[in-house]
Amino acid sequence: MEILYVLIPVSVLLVLAILAVLGWAIHSGQFEDIDQEALRILQAGDQNSQDNVERHQK
Repeated sequence: MEILYVLIPVSVLLVLAILAVLGWAIHSGQFEDIDQEALRILQAGDQNSQDNVERHQK
């Protein structure tokens, strides 16, 4: 039973630390426009494909 005197404050501190990190991530813009990064790899591939087509046509 005495272990609860240690585990409860430790778990509360852990939750507060997680909330602090989440708050920092939201405030610093880590979750802004998350769809753009997924599309960027596709757009970069399209540009490289166009460059390859132009090289082969020359």
